[in-house]
Amino acid sequence: MTTTPRQPLRFGEDPLLWASWLYYQEGLTQGDIATQMGVSRASVNAYLADARTRGIVSIEIDPERFRALSLAQAMQDHFGLTDCLVIPSEGGDSPLIDRLGAAAAQVLSRLARSADTIAVTWGRTVLSMASRVDRAGLQDLRVVQATGGTTAKIPWTPEACATRLAESMGARCIPISAPAIVSSPDMRALLLREPVVAEQMAVLAQANRIVLGISSLRPESTIHSSGFFDDVAMHAHYHAAVGSIAGRLIDAQGQPVDGPLEGRTIGIDLGGLRSVPCRIGVAGGMDKVQAILAALRGNYINVMVTDADTARAILTSEGHDDTPARRRDQTPQPLPERLRVKKFINRPQDAVNETVAGALLAHEDMLAPVTDAPRALRATGAPRAGKVGLVIGGGSGHEPGFFGYVGRGLADAVAIGNVFAAPPPDPILAATLAADGGAGVLHIFGNFSGDLMNFEMAAEMAAARGVPVRTIVTTDDIASAPVDTRAARRGVAGNVFVFKVAGAACDRMLPLETCAGLALRANQRCYTMGIALEPGASVDSQKPSFRLGADDMEIGVGVHGERGIARAPLASADGAADLIVDRILDEMRPAEGDRVALLVNSLGGTPKMELYILNRRLRERLRARGVQVHRTLIGHYYTSLDMAGVSITALHLDEELTALIDHPCHSPAWTQP
Repeated sequence: MTTTPRQPLRFGEDPLLWASWLYYQEGLTQGDIATQMGVSRASVNAYLADARTRGIVSIEIDPERFRALSLAQAMQDHFGLTDCLVIPSEGGDSPLIDRLGAAAAQVLSRLARSADTIAVTWGRTVLSMASRVDRAGLQDLRVVQATGGTTAKIPWTPEACATRLAESMGARCIPISAPAIVSSPDMRALLLREPVVAEQMAVLAQANRIVLGISSLRPESTIHSSGFFDDVAMHAHYHAAVGSIAGRLIDAQGQPVDGPLEGRTIGIDLGGLRSVPCRIGVAGGMDKVQAILAALRGNYINVMVTDADTARAILTSEGHDDTPARRRDQTPQPLPERLRVKKFINRPQDAVNETVAGALLAHEDMLAPVTDAPRALRATGAPRAGKVGLVIGGGSGHEPGFFGYVGRGLADAVAIGNVFAAPPPDPILAATLAADGGAGVLHIFGNFSGDLMNFEMAAEMAAARGVPVRTIVTTDDIASAPVDTRAARRGVAGNVFVFKVAGAACDRMLPLETCAGLALRANQRCYTMGIALEPGASVDSQKPSFRLGADDMEIGVGVHGERGIARAPLASADGAADLIVDRILDEMRPAEGDRVALLVNSLGGTPKMELYILNRRLRERLRARGVQVHRTLIGHYYTSLDMAGVSITALHLDEELTALIDHPCHSPAWTQP
């Protein structure tokens, strides 16, 4: 999956117009434009030439298009909007309502993401928008009414708008099974206590996007035709109101206008509306200028779709000059590529031994060296008589893997290799003998050729000494091979969960075959995928292991400094999380109500701030699929030196695996009571 820079709404889908604006209006160079648009410089040159040929640009941008772009920019700047789309007020045979609906449909199609909960109000323009939205392959969408129902005398009811939008987007539709206006505050309170309505209102409270029509208060307006004022003297109670949004009356400054309807209205209130992150307002026409201006002043909208005449009238009301000066801002230069990375090391050849020495000093209550085997460590309490011993291991550079998972309830011993290199057979054998409590030993390691060969040799040597060994090879990296050749996949951060399950099983004194079977099941139900923003740097050369452009990211990276399976333009945190979770869910195929353990793992250079941002989106996506997160680990658990990147691991839990994940443990990297 690849992503490209998001084109501002005001340019529609016209790259020629976007390039022309950046070049002629904002004064950017062709190189700057290529970077901003995510295309080659040759493409920018071709766009500008084609724009001149087609008459979009002569000395200046075509006046009508320039006017719409200028107005959209002015609206965005003046009201602090996230984005704004202004369409021509005149155009073709289609009425303005339909053209606004089509424009709003384009906006929603571009902004919507998988797992969104989209609230929707009602009205002619909203229904027109709902009929034109393109699903665009999104998953786990919900569309919820923003208010209860209205009179059925109109075709653009809240129920109709929500149902049509859900059908267009392939989403679940959640109605509000109550009227928008009820007979009394007591009736409202009674209905809101009904379990079905309470559940629906809870979904509405989870909306992360909302599409809003804006109603004037003219007699033929949506708020009037919907029956809101059928039994209320509007002028007696709402003389200060200039418009309505989601059925709530507001004054010219966007403040709520209190009256008898407030205590009788079922739906999102103005406070709840402001808390929705993405608030798309769609409205136009000179009769709505006051109402739209009030909604903008009240900060109820952060993405606006309107027409040019309306936008100009709104800006004029604010005393704003809608002709912006040409910008000559300098585009910041990209950071230089890192060719050498500074590290806190002494001699590169001493780095691993000094790491082990430092770990032993830091965790002397948990770790001890194995006699005559400097690259083998054991838990201070190991071995335990009658207990299956658990031995793990692999190359250095993954800290806290592997020695971080040695301790009570986890591994009994570990063998440590050079950076990204398998440990030799001798330290593996030493660790195996140090972990043997007389019930056999379980080896667990990642699926890499050196580890396979050396652990197999060590197992044979242990068997010759009367120590039975069972082996589990981890294969959780879903990017490294197709599902039908899972045995060829790499073992990466999913090791952490497999170590935990196996360690808990051994700690419960279960027999060797049972421990191996549980570890195998955990491996088969583990799914990991990684993305890198910067490569890691070698300890020896201190140079990056591969080259990655300033605006690129590497998809499907491993943990040995190797490149991924694909390269794509840099995505946002949500975009990167979606890319990973789509792959994981597609392979895992969980049922609603299933549980997972989640590991949001830094590959070395990514701080916890960014991991928490990613986790927020992962939880949104999993919640939308109905998947419960039983336990979350966030931080540096299985790294690749100083690589800037993240790997996400999901362990698909069952009852037995859940109990083993919850089992107490105490080690340098994972401790839980």
